[in-house]
Amino acid sequence: MAHVVFFGGLGMLAGALARWLLGWLRRGADVPPPWCELLVGVLWAASGYWWAAGWLETVWLPLLLGLGWLAVAAGAVDLLRCRLPDALTVPALPAALLLAVPLGGPAVLRAALGAAALGGGYLLVRLVAPAALGAGDVKLAAPLGAAMAAASWPALLVGALLAAVLTLGVAMVQSAVGALAGARPEAPPGARFGPPPGVPAGRDGPAEGPRRGLAGAPHGLAGGVPHGPAMLAAGWLVLAIACTHGALPVA
Repeated sequence: MAHVVFFGGLGMLAGALARWLLGWLRRGADVPPPWCELLVGVLWAASGYWWAAGWLETVWLPLLLGLGWLAVAAGAVDLLRCRLPDALTVPALPAALLLAVPLGGPAVLRAALGAAALGGGYLLVRLVAPAALGAGDVKLAAPLGAAMAAASWPALLVGALLAAVLTLGVAMVQSAVGALAGARPEAPPGARFGPPPGVPAGRDGPAEGPRRGLAGAPHGLAGGVPHGPAMLAAGWLVLAIACTHGALPVA
């Protein structure tokens, strides 16, 4: 229990740092507390528990903790603002390679090749179908490919497939909810559309269009649903299963 409290507390501090950083970045997001703190704290507490129980070797701990922090920070921005800042995705690749060093030379080489493979695959999709993926997704694919390939090639393959399945699943649920909601009810007679008299168009929002949420993202594999959160969730989950000697093999 002491290890869970210790790692959970460290995770909450790291989550607070992530929330401050996201608010400070030009292309970040203002995340209300305590979401970053709680999510990073839970992921780090789970990692600490697995390590204390002997299920997670010490050499894997830095990579799993780092990926958990990135998953919360980058995922929050993508969910709230439908973008992945370069300030998070670009440094994540050298960080992932550095955190793979304790695993040994073969793991680092595999991580570098995995970054090239997954990043290259996403880049190809981006070039063939620009609306399918955002540029941030392509940049994020490299560090995630490095982290998963550091465990094994099957982990990389499963992670890539799981991310696509998660995104498509969210899109299907979103579409079903929209279908159940039905068409918008007609406005009552005499109802007025647009800004109040004397207020310039666009001042309170109508001229700029509605605020975009999941369905209004500029890019996405399925109907505009941001793909980044699914990539990050799948990457962390696959790495956690692989390095705790779960169903996925570790090379």
